[in-house]
Amino acid sequence: MVLGIVAEYNPFHNGHLYHLLKSKEEARKSINANQKTNHSINTITTQSKNLVEDAVIAVIGGNFTQRGEPSLLDKWCKAEMAIANGADLVIELPILYSISSAENFADGAIKILNSLKIVDSVSFGTETEDLNKLNIIANTLFKEPKEFKDLLSSELKCGKSFPKAREQALIKYLKDPTFSSIMSSPNNILGIEYLKALKKYSSNIKPINILRKDVGHLSLDYTGQIASATAVRNLFYSNRLRDVKTYITPASFTILSEEAKKGHFVKDLSRYENIIIYNLRNMPLEKIANLPDVSEGLEYLIKKAANSCNTIYEFINIVRSKRYTETRIKRILLYCLLGITKKDMAISKKTTPYIRILGFNDKGKNLISQIKRANPKLNIITSVKKFEDINLNKNLKIMLGKDILATNVYTLGYSHDSWANLDYTKKVIH
Repeated sequence: MVLGIVAEYNPFHNGHLYHLLKSKEEARKSINANQKTNHSINTITTQSKNLVEDAVIAVIGGNFTQRGEPSLLDKWCKAEMAIANGADLVIELPILYSISSAENFADGAIKILNSLKIVDSVSFGTETEDLNKLNIIANTLFKEPKEFKDLLSSELKCGKSFPKAREQALIKYLKDPTFSSIMSSPNNILGIEYLKALKKYSSNIKPINILRKDVGHLSLDYTGQIASATAVRNLFYSNRLRDVKTYITPASFTILSEEAKKGHFVKDLSRYENIIIYNLRNMPLEKIANLPDVSEGLEYLIKKAANSCNTIYEFINIVRSKRYTETRIKRILLYCLLGITKKDMAISKKTTPYIRILGFNDKGKNLISQIKRANPKLNIITSVKKFEDINLNKNLKIMLGKDILATNVYTLGYSHDSWANLDYTKKVIH
């Protein structure tokens, strides 16, 4: 059984450990159930030959997150945490996906897992146990019937943000108000996008959803030894490292403590605000309009805000509205920081990404061999320099270049040792 998990692990905490262990349990149950109902000995024998023993492949976001913020720790620290806590192989989700919309984030992750050709299941956390309802929504979004598209267009004309307009259009189309609570929860939305991507690529990977335990995605509450990544980071920023220890695994705590001592962590987007505001003041309107997620004349408001404030939070307060959420604005600011354009995003959507390996254990090493046999044409990166020397694919060159730039910019947020070119000098974790 090979299980895929998509995560940010920002940082890896007890809730993530629960999800990983529960996912392995559910994935194994699913495999056993399939084998019991399959009376073809040949099929089962073929399956057993093609699969390594139970293993976990984690596809993780890199140095910046889907909510438009820098990661607390760099991608190698997150990979080390993942390996120490039960993942066998860790693959980086390229930056063009990891800081994108939920749709492109999920699409990129599923493209990676699907291309490996050895993954049986993909697991994700949700705020609902009802996978059937998530599938109903995913089917609607995938097929986009005309009635639904008309409803969505009507909701958008009312000035609502896209997520809210889509939620309202779905409720009206499905004629069931109980879908409202599902669509208003962030992990459910991401789960729906995973399901949609699986349909898009006609994937045989089986989806497994695990109910989030005790606390919500952005909750600041604490329950027993479970807290959200948001709550854990807030404790860390408040210099309450001893309290952090309650909510993250011992291995994660050791890594986090060491990085804290070295000053190798980034609190938030304000660490880069001078660069971002300088870039926006220096960019002509047409270049701002070419940033992903900028539409309908938003570039004018962005330019005006950049010219009248000198902090990120002042900027966000000026620009955000019902239509333009804070998360969307933060992602736009990241695109500005990293020089990401609409053309770059279009490339990510039409490209099967490389497999950038951040870490593995002995079982993960066997997985890599298994992947190479299953898909010999796959671009697997363990050395950036070696890949650059042999790569002839222009789209992959652009995507990898953005990953390298993202690391170089990310370390500028450190209080010490803001070295560049870590993608060339950091070794794979193993």
